Amino acid sequence: MLIEERLEDLRKKINSKVPAGISISEVEFEGPELVIYTDDTKLFAEQADLIKILARELRKRIVVRPNILEDPEKAATKVRAVVPESAGITDLFFDPDTGEVLVEAEKPGVVIGKNGATLRDITKEIGWTAKVVRTPPIESKTVKDIRQYLRSVKDERKEFLRRIGKRIHRDVRSKDKWVRVTTLGCCREVGRAAFLLSTPESRILIDCGEKPGSSSEGFPYLGVPEISPLSSLDAVVLTHAHLDHCAMIPLLYKYGFDGPVYSTPATRDLAAMLQLDYIDVVNKDGGVAPYSSREVQEYLKHSITLNYGSVTDIAPDVKLTYHNAGHILGSAISHFHVGDGLYNVAFTGDFNYDKTRLFGPATVQFPRLETLFMESTYGGSHDNQPSKKDAEEKLYEIVNTVINRGGKIVIPAFAVGRSQEVMLTLEEGIRLEKIPKVKVYLDGMIKEATAIHTTYPEYLNPDLRTQIFKEGMNPFLAECFEQVDSPDLRQKVIDGEPCIVITTSGMLSGGPVMEYLRTLAPEEKNCLVFVGYQADGTLGRRIQKGWKEIPIGRRETIMMNCEIQTVDGFSGHSDRSQLMRYVKHLQPRPERIFTIHGDEKSTIDLASSIYKNYHIQTVSPMNLETYRLV
Repeated sequence: MLIEERLEDLRKKINSKVPAGISISEVEFEGPELVIYTDDTKLFAEQADLIKILARELRKRIVVRPNILEDPEKAATKVRAVVPESAGITDLFFDPDTGEVLVEAEKPGVVIGKNGATLRDITKEIGWTAKVVRTPPIESKTVKDIRQYLRSVKDERKEFLRRIGKRIHRDVRSKDKWVRVTTLGCCREVGRAAFLLSTPESRILIDCGEKPGSSSEGFPYLGVPEISPLSSLDAVVLTHAHLDHCAMIPLLYKYGFDGPVYSTPATRDLAAMLQLDYIDVVNKDGGVAPYSSREVQEYLKHSITLNYGSVTDIAPDVKLTYHNAGHILGSAISHFHVGDGLYNVAFTGDFNYDKTRLFGPATVQFPRLETLFMESTYGGSHDNQPSKKDAEEKLYEIVNTVINRGGKIVIPAFAVGRSQEVMLTLEEGIRLEKIPKVKVYLDGMIKEATAIHTTYPEYLNPDLRTQIFKEGMNPFLAECFEQVDSPDLRQKVIDGEPCIVITTSGMLSGGPVMEYLRTLAPEEKNCLVFVGYQADGTLGRRIQKGWKEIPIGRRETIMMNCEIQTVDGFSGHSDRSQLMRYVKHLQPRPERIFTIHGDEKSTIDLASSIYKNYHIQTVSPMNLETYRLV
């Protein structure tokens, strides 16, 4: 059936379901959604369950939009007139992609109204569908810039979504039934994550990252025949925003890809922030970035965001559902349902099966699951981490010792995830007087990443949300934290009193941390504290191994006379015991597990242990292999 015929058939079914008086002018596929255009959005708003009924019967994601969206400026005035002033509206974001207005307010409940009455009144008044979020305690420049950019390319976005919508909902032509996965990176190594999921109809790339600390093997294998040309890809599915999973996504657009990238909203914003920072760091270090900010904009223009639990068509024979991975903000286990009940495969990305100060544990329950690709960063038999409590106590002990001897503590950390965990730990330590009341300086993208965390509180664990929004005690805004936003202030920190510095990059592969190493590492009273995984080949791993002379560039060498400490337990990755426990609790238990994202010893060891303990078929794949699942 042609797309036009299918749309006409859907339009007839919709007309048969909607009450008299509601006219449907147009029905279009836009991305994964079926969009109903009408002049009667107000009447739709009065039918509270109509969209749910249509979505259930048509098995499509339904969006209703007016034929002509009211001018945002005029609509904003009407929204403020409808919503009581006590709601404290701080911002309105009109998204022409979805026909939605996002209302940021200090008191979201007032905007919602009793049983959603005020939200429906907004739609009746302006035609736009209203959604409400709490005003973020810290304003994010990244989020505002992305929203403004997407608004500026709304016409291009609409054309793109319609093109992708037709591609997603095209007829399944092949009678063959097979599912294959090709490994393009991240096997028996950490970094350059990239996997190709193929069927007779579709090709989907899961992640596309860089390999930290490697110049010769920094890219996934994007030149192999299985993925060429890039324009033939149906979609890219991004698990989370760390650069070893997302750094090379803009490069795809440079070499011909023109399709969608799926992620959670938080992942989209964090990924764009880190990609732009990646370009900046490479250029400052005298290298040549593989892409420019123009390709990052292309990525944003082609991004489609999904929430946890939303089942979404991303190809004619593939549905995607995201589940919480517990690793960083917005991180997601990607679950693929292939064909009409043919096969189910999931990719964990990086995950954490433990409750942390920031997030809840990774999801273990799936509707169906035949094969799982799971990370194995700490998969070795001796890779068990101390408890979070023990890790925090060790950090407090180090801080007390170093501050008392007049030294400074430098903590290299990823801007996203580990920095916020360490911030929460240090804030509590100072507040409860477990460590001295010293300044904690934040250098690099940490403050902006933290602002994005508060923009998406729905991804944080309930305890932290309650503390910030109901108890009015936001640990991220504590007096002890100060942002380093200039070279002059950085020098004052270096020359000043004993303090703590949390700075990027987490594996010492460039960024502000190098300035602190140059001046603070030669002095014995100072301390460098690792709180995250250091991949093979990175400067961080070399220092952990005991290197005393660290070459920087071609002519400079840093003498590592300072104390070196590693505090395990802050990692966003599950340790060996958690990985095994995760497999034990999986529902349903998969028939096959591939162990990836770990060094050779760890992936083989974990695969062997899973097989021995649970009698599940396991594989520790190598790069450039293809496995037929069906």
